[in-house]
Amino acid sequence: MGVAVVTVAGRSYRVGCEDGEEARLEELGAALDRKVAAMRKNFGEIGDQRLIVMAALETADEADESKGRVEALEGEIKALRERIATLESRQAALTTRLARDFEAAARRLERLAEDLAKDDDALAPL
Repeated sequence: MGVAVVTVAGRSYRVGCEDGEEARLEELGAALDRKVAAMRKNFGEIGDQRLIVMAALETADEADESKGRVEALEGEIKALRERIATLESRQAALTTRLARDFEAAARRLERLAEDLAKDDDALAPL
């Protein structure tokens, strides 16, 4: 098991994690620390705990909004996939119909050619 050291508002915290996740946790901690610093700049000294909680809530809000956008996009993707499947089905049906119609037209042309050949034979001089 790995351990990451995360520093927020000047305090370091040891956080247990899966091996290989240390760098990611440290990046997340640095992002939280930047939020706390920005809030301190905007709100002044209102206490580290309060700043950390506010930054964590803002981060949670952003994550929740992102989750909503992801769910909306997944819904759009699902609808597009269904539309593609419908269009592919229609295309297959049209292709089948066209092939059938071309075959019927070819048979008619062959019959016409045979009929013309018979007429030519009937009109040929003896």
